[in-house]
Amino acid sequence: MTVNPQVEALLGFFAQMPQVDYATITSTQVRALMDTPMQMAAPLAVASVRDMTIDLPGRTLPARLYLPEDAGESPPLLVFYHGGGWVIGTIDTHDGTCRALARASGAAVLSVGYRLAPETRFPGPLDDCFEALVWAKEHARDLGVDGSRLAVGGDSAGGNLAAAVAIRARDSGGPALRHQLLIYPVTSKDLTTASYRENGSGSYFLSLNAMDWFWQQYLGPQSEGHVEGATLLTTADLSNLPPASLYMAQYDPLRDEGVAYGEALRAAGNSVHSEVVPGMIHGFFSMFEAVPDALPAIAHAGAQLKTALA
Repeated sequence: MTVNPQVEALLGFFAQMPQVDYATITSTQVRALMDTPMQMAAPLAVASVRDMTIDLPGRTLPARLYLPEDAGESPPLLVFYHGGGWVIGTIDTHDGTCRALARASGAAVLSVGYRLAPETRFPGPLDDCFEALVWAKEHARDLGVDGSRLAVGGDSAGGNLAAAVAIRARDSGGPALRHQLLIYPVTSKDLTTASYRENGSGSYFLSLNAMDWFWQQYLGPQSEGHVEGATLLTTADLSNLPPASLYMAQYDPLRDEGVAYGEALRAAGNSVHSEVVPGMIHGFFSMFEAVPDALPAIAHAGAQLKTALA
């Protein structure tokens, strides 16, 4: 399938914006350019939205809790980690995504504002995300959710963090998870895949140069090779993990590594739903206002969550 016409129109808009030179830009500069939420309509209605803080040893994280309409008492909870290459993104940039997932799944959604690189490099953001999950389990009654029905999810770098949290929860006796929702997740440092060759020029929003820069910020410029807990495809043991739903985009440099991670999870004996959404680009879950054709994938992801958390 060719690029979706709605996506093509959005790419035309993006082409008019200042282009980022990843050889010289700083994290502060890229945040100034990209951390403004793209809101084209009134926010999707949910029953309630509550800003809060997660108090962890030595730091406090911002968070936002979404309760959908007709959630009833003690709904299940999706702990969500935003994308942005571990460098950009906030709970505000992903407000629309979290509202859409809450509505589609009937689950409460807790969006976590983890610390960002390069100020906090790996494993700091992963520590935040895992400890936020533990905090949510311990504070389930205060949050008004069912701490026995938990899932993790995220998009892009947030998908990487969600998958890594699921592995750490298994290995460290952390909270039991019923599902992991991985939306075009980062799973490998390999920038030579076919999807990078086909889609990495920057014509489709995310570029190879951007991902190389993001990896340097997250792991440090001197990091080489694979890093356990960050490059998920190198994980020695992927067995006994929560059922997973993976959604990739046809015109995304990350497409192939997402597909490969789904295959690796399935080969290790896990239940996996994996699909490449035709005509779409990286970030399409957050672009549904301009790209309504993204809504069926969001609805399907919500249905997968609803079934897993029932």
